[in-house]
Amino acid sequence: MHAPMHATTVIGLIHKGKVALGSDGQVSMGNTVMKHKAAKVRRMYNDRVLAGFAGGSADAFALFERFEAKLEQYRGNLPRAAVELAREWRTDKYFQRLEALLCVMNSETALIISGTGDVIEPDDNIIAIGSGGSYALAAARMLVKHTELSPREIVEEALRTASEICIYTNDSITIEEL
Repeated sequence: MHAPMHATTVIGLIHKGKVALGSDGQVSMGNTVMKHKAAKVRRMYNDRVLAGFAGGSADAFALFERFEAKLEQYRGNLPRAAVELAREWRTDKYFQRLEALLCVMNSETALIISGTGDVIEPDDNIIAIGSGGSYALAAARMLVKHTELSPREIVEEALRTASEICIYTNDSITIEEL
């Protein structure tokens, strides 16, 4: 797996027939917080796909644009669009230099896409990236197992947990749902 990016926390899950993807809002540059309320998750493809990023903001916007084009090209087929984006990301010389990770999901599939060509679909439908991703992932797994919280509530609590541990994650949370 990849070394954690010192950038953010993004977590999403499919649970109880619902989908939620959220992130914190902190933008850091070195050891300085530059922004507190950045939006790192968004809706795509007629509000049927959610996407979130960890890494450089400019790189992420380039990835969002390319991923959205792949979704259009493959008529919303999320797995196919993700594989094609990863393939292009791995082979295109300009694109290879982008430093970011993407979480993408719809009502059936949750994926992490990387620049090394990885498209990872976790067994438990919980995805997390960024420097606080492991903390949020652990919290979400326990909340899924031991509570009756909704996916939105699980994402929010997992992000709050990560914000209390990871210095690159704050508690200014944005959540999108399907």
